[in-house]
Amino acid sequence: MNNKIKQFRKRLGLTQHELAAECGVTRQTINCVENDRYDPTLELAFKLAKILQTKVDELFIYE
Repeated sequence: MNNKIKQFRKRLGLTQHELAAECGVTRQTINCVENDRYDPTLELAFKLAKILQTKVDELFIYE
């Protein structure tokens, strides 16, 4: 599953550390999700979408 997390995060001027803190996860988790090494839980996916001011289906691309 690909995603656009990095694009949306940078558009809002957030660092991985800042996004992680808002989501309640580690920076390493955000890095792994951004680089498609980890599929987030449904809860984390919705948190990311809310913080990044978008919808889950715009953030993740299922192939």
